[in-house]
Amino acid sequence: MELTLIAAPLSAALILTNLASILLASLQLKRRSIIAPPAGIAPAVSIVVPARGVEPFTEETLERAFSLDWPRYELVFCVAHADDPVVRLIRSAIARFPAVPARLLFGDDRISGNPKLNNCVKGWEAARHDWVILADSNVLMPRDYIQHMMSAWRPDTGLVCSTPIGSRPDGFWAEVECAFLNTLQARWQYAGEALGLGFAQGKSMLWNKPLLDANGGIRALAAEIAEDAAATKLVNGLGLRVNLVAAPFEQPLGRRTLGEIWSRQARWARLRRVTFPLFFAPEILTGVAVPLVLALVAAADAGFSLPLTAIAVLTAAYLPECALASAKGWYLSWRMIPAMMARDCILPAMWVRGWLGGAVDWRGNAMTIRTKTAELEETPSGA
Repeated sequence: MELTLIAAPLSAALILTNLASILLASLQLKRRSIIAPPAGIAPAVSIVVPARGVEPFTEETLERAFSLDWPRYELVFCVAHADDPVVRLIRSAIARFPAVPARLLFGDDRISGNPKLNNCVKGWEAARHDWVILADSNVLMPRDYIQHMMSAWRPDTGLVCSTPIGSRPDGFWAEVECAFLNTLQARWQYAGEALGLGFAQGKSMLWNKPLLDANGGIRALAAEIAEDAAATKLVNGLGLRVNLVAAPFEQPLGRRTLGEIWSRQARWARLRRVTFPLFFAPEILTGVAVPLVLALVAAADAGFSLPLTAIAVLTAAYLPECALASAKGWYLSWRMIPAMMARDCILPAMWVRGWLGGAVDWRGNAMTIRTKTAELEETPSGA
């Protein structure tokens, strides 16, 4: 019974903490609705899009970027190498939408070990307007994309971001990635914002260009290996807040493999460990694994049914997650609970991996993240 007195309250506390995070996130989030374009004079916006390689939804995401319902905006596409296969698609899109000002820039400014940030430098410096959005090329922008970003800006804001919401999964492992992105990572990010701990997410970042330029410009984001971590620390250091859009934007996934999920999540885990170690340390407690083990230990000690205990814990963990996804219009299917279970089996190993050194994969390159200097060494992935 001594084990029960220790394990049972700990398990209950972790389950209640996860439920509280879902409630907090639900209060911050809104189901997607259409925001009309501004009736009066609207500020002009530059959208800087770093691109590399062709993905299954590249043509659609490009078309969406040229179809935004905002009076004045420009698109600045950044590609490190002119022979990248995505160049043909970008040029074709620019030709099909001549009414939208758009440029394609080449070059790789090595200001950091972060390939995406290096790719963005030329676009930032070429942006013509005071409001600049750094948007990943796989963000599926709705027509009111800019409206959602601008409406989240407040007097005390230094940066507006959107976490990616996984959609259009093709196959079980893509649904596992939805379980990572949506009801785990997005949920905790919005719960953090509710508690005043907002932090940046690099998928979509709205900056006031004069503000950032007055504090080192885009090159200041090289202070950390992850540009969103550097952005968070810079904005907080100015006494300003990172705000999230009320309805985050989709990232269509298509097909995924277990190896791709592991590679991506291992990289993110390692980056979080290096940039925010105190926040990374308790991540092991965010999934169901720890409360389930504690509940089973308590049940075994007290002579309760282990299968019934497991069912009770899994129900308390996963049904609220499904309710959150349903309420906010995120992807949901009958396979999501098995996908959440697979995710929570991966999480402990991913957490351990985050504390270890060694190379991780970043879009075809083997990268070694240095713990002390928070830098990357880029080597060919086949090396």
